[in-house]
Amino acid sequence: MNSDRTSPWIRACKTEDLKNSNPLDFDYEDKKILITNVDNRIYATDRICTHAYADLSTGFLNESEKTVTCPLHMSIFDLENGKPLNLPAEEPLKTYNVKVESDWVWIMVDG
Repeated sequence: MNSDRTSPWIRACKTEDLKNSNPLDFDYEDKKILITNVDNRIYATDRICTHAYADLSTGFLNESEKTVTCPLHMSIFDLENGKPLNLPAEEPLKTYNVKVESDWVWIMVDG
């Protein structure tokens, strides 16, 4: 993890950690973040469902639709913008800007 707090970018993981369609859970300070790699594009969203406290890293990733489904009440969230696509969730997930440098995934946690 990056310890330089003059930058909003935090080093989260190696790109190789995101192989085989496995979502990765990442904690930073009070943030619980879900990192996914779909079609060689990396997404980072809040990891906790906005409807009820459920960890989306234990949910279901649908790569063809670029969504994650909550394992508790089956709300589906768009990985690109965090928007819920069905009830019971009504609030979107926070999404984070992502960049890749030298095989490291960086997430902008502030700003």
